[in-house]
Amino acid sequence: MLLTIDLDSDVPIYQQIRDRVVEAIADGELREGSALPSTRQLAADLAINFHTVNKAYDLLRRQNVIRINRKSGAVVRRDAASGPPGPGFADDWEPRLRTLFAEAAVHGMDPQEVLRRSAGVLDSFAPRRETPV
Repeated sequence: MLLTIDLDSDVPIYQQIRDRVVEAIADGELREGSALPSTRQLAADLAINFHTVNKAYDLLRRQNVIRINRKSGAVVRRDAASGPPGPGFADDWEPRLRTLFAEAAVHGMDPQEVLRRSAGVLDSFAPRRETPV
């Protein structure tokens, strides 16, 4: 898995790691059962503190995206082919979506443009979702 972060970004590094892992899963680069690098290995690869990677992995674990144990390390728990989300996922996810839409509104984006761009992003994942495992 090739993961890039922007050390000059306003987005915290742990959040960038979390986001890139989720995007890699959505893109089909990582699938259910795929192993992630150890926290120390990823930290060394990115030249960052391993506690930052731990924070990202813990966030992914709490969001039920990966599982972590001493024997197998961090492993992707689910991908688009894993079936419908668990109970409460949509309720937890919607406030983040609301914030993204609010940012667009604050910057004066036309609602139809927001919908068009949103559909384009979703469509970029669709072909990979339909690919059999």
